[in-house]
Amino acid sequence: MSTADFTKSGDGTGPVTANGMMPLWAVSLGWELRRGRQVILNGQIRDRWWFEDRPASFQRLVAGVLEARGADVVGWWDPVAGLTFPLPDHAERFARLAANPPRATAGNGGEGLPADGDRRAGRGDGDEPARQPAGGDEPRRRPDDGQRAGRDGAGAAGGDRWREGGDASAGDRQRAWRDGRDGPAGERRPADDRARRGAERGRDRSSLLSPRPAGPPRAFEDVLALVHRIAASPEAATAFVFQDVDHHLPPGQPESSLGYLRLRAAMTDAVTPHASPVGPRPHARNAVLCAVGDVGRLPGWFHQEDPRIATLHIGPPDPSERRLWLSWLRDEFNGARDATRQEIEALVGASDGMSGWEIEALARTSWLRGAPLQRPDKLLELHRLNVSVDPWTQLDRETVARAADVLGARVVGQAKAVDAVAAALQAAFVGVDFGGLGGARPRGAFFFVGPTGVGKTELAKTVAELMFGDQSAYARFDMSEYQQEHAAERLAGAPPGYIGHEQGGELTRRVQERPFSVLLFDEIEKAHPRVLDKFLQILEDGRLTDGRGQTAYFSQCLIIFTSNTGAEAVQDLLARSGDEVPYADLEEHFTYAVEEKFRAIGRPEIYGRLKPGVVVFDMLRREHVVKITDRLLGQLTESVRERHQVELVADQESLHPWITGRMSDPERQAYGGRQIRNELEPLRTAVVAHFLARRPDPGSRLRLGVGADGTPWVRTEEGNG
Repeated sequence: MSTADFTKSGDGTGPVTANGMMPLWAVSLGWELRRGRQVILNGQIRDRWWFEDRPASFQRLVAGVLEARGADVVGWWDPVAGLTFPLPDHAERFARLAANPPRATAGNGGEGLPADGDRRAGRGDGDEPARQPAGGDEPRRRPDDGQRAGRDGAGAAGGDRWREGGDASAGDRQRAWRDGRDGPAGERRPADDRARRGAERGRDRSSLLSPRPAGPPRAFEDVLALVHRIAASPEAATAFVFQDVDHHLPPGQPESSLGYLRLRAAMTDAVTPHASPVGPRPHARNAVLCAVGDVGRLPGWFHQEDPRIATLHIGPPDPSERRLWLSWLRDEFNGARDATRQEIEALVGASDGMSGWEIEALARTSWLRGAPLQRPDKLLELHRLNVSVDPWTQLDRETVARAADVLGARVVGQAKAVDAVAAALQAAFVGVDFGGLGGARPRGAFFFVGPTGVGKTELAKTVAELMFGDQSAYARFDMSEYQQEHAAERLAGAPPGYIGHEQGGELTRRVQERPFSVLLFDEIEKAHPRVLDKFLQILEDGRLTDGRGQTAYFSQCLIIFTSNTGAEAVQDLLARSGDEVPYADLEEHFTYAVEEKFRAIGRPEIYGRLKPGVVVFDMLRREHVVKITDRLLGQLTESVRERHQVELVADQESLHPWITGRMSDPERQAYGGRQIRNELEPLRTAVVAHFLARRPDPGSRLRLGVGADGTPWVRTEEGNG
């Protein structure tokens, strides 16, 4: 199959084949051009692709496709470089068209152009051709550049002048004669070196202030007017691409709408060029294309109201295209010589969603980080995270082995929950799990459910500190803020065109900044069902793409969901069974409540994914109430010692029976540890009042307790101030 043909037969029939010649979307572009439609290319326009079995930039690929379809001139405009010509000799051809602009065909909406019977770029008699300005003004003569158009073509001279800044002018030749250099007849006028150097310095200074040579138009309006006239004429097969027009014509501004109207007119007024006696058959219409990163930034009416304009999305390479990339880059990977076909295929699957540039960078990463191709999961992890220290590998083996003791010291009365979490952390540390190579699922996913105030959030904070050495690795998302349907976009960012699109999502931005995190989604039952769909993608694929197209990977995260589903019935359970409800009954009650909750909202598949990680927290038992009370009072004592250098001692003989009696009420017990803090609030108030009234001296000793009627008291112990 030749470069010019994308099909098996030369007449345009037969099945389409795609191989190393070009990507499949480039084949689709060729078909759209043959249909006579103009195309808006959108998506991966800054990625690296290939053309004719060699890697190529997006510009080179598109220009090659247009040339293969018969375009004699391929121009490329962008807001930075203006009008350029990516293929050789096309600048000279455009110069000839600009010097002798053809007449637009009647009825095409093109502007009237003067006829030129000669149609040649230069004349044999040496006369300079006239160039028609973009605005239809009177023709003006080009400045004499010392190279007559009749010698080797005025168009070529014009193209050289645009690209290289022009040759010496007549004034330069006269100054050369005065300076003693070669004259018209080859004579040389004597002059000393000092005079010649002075003349050269003067000439250099004058050149700084002289106007720049004429060149192709740069401004969008000028280029568009010229392209409109050329594309509306059948006398030349042309193709022009306008890249990043969405940045040059931002939406919402009046002048932008006028610019888009003119651009659409240039696209729709283009005509079919005359067939050339040699070379490939030209496309059905002179091409005027657009290339943007996101078609959503263009006005909808620009491409939706006209059937002659099609949009073509350019996505990341598909599996066959990634396989092609890896076949070219195989020798660039570490360990490629010993790689088997199955290992190559594993990398093809693991690199899903990666661009051509990323695949090339992946090959470099394999050498920079010493990750062989045979370990695609490790290679992708090092490439995506770009960190030199993996907190999971820095953990002390003994610390992980006794994780249950560390967690149990912080979370009181939740032995079952602590053991389940510790076992999952140990499995994540060892790295043994179900699944093939290249998996990107989170390191662990838990669903904490149980009565309120029993330590679910505290356990998540403790896990973050244990695994990553810092509580800042813990991030909490309150799902009560995601009750509306549109709130789902806050996690992954607003779609293109909406307010806040450039900021990305709250969740994706957090994971991109700190890939090693413990993510807590508190009270998940309050979230809208659409939010739960995002979590299903995270749990299954381990990644989430935000509105900007950037992907956040959750392969190094611990995901924790908390829920109070079923907690409203705890008070009734206590009333029927007394203050000692067996843990097995609580576990059965909450597990059933969670399953029914997901069935009620129509998301049983989420429960199926989370079921292995469901952890039911126990209610606060009598002995747990005393431990939590002592911990809170210890925090109060430390605060007094640090701020006032006063020793505060809790009178346990009066406090323990009092708080146990208060928390034996089923209504209070249903609120868990938060209720204990609420019950201790009068004690803190009594300490504050004592400091305001007595002003105890530093080093003194105070005792805190409650009376028989439950009234708090603070006393100064004898012998201490």
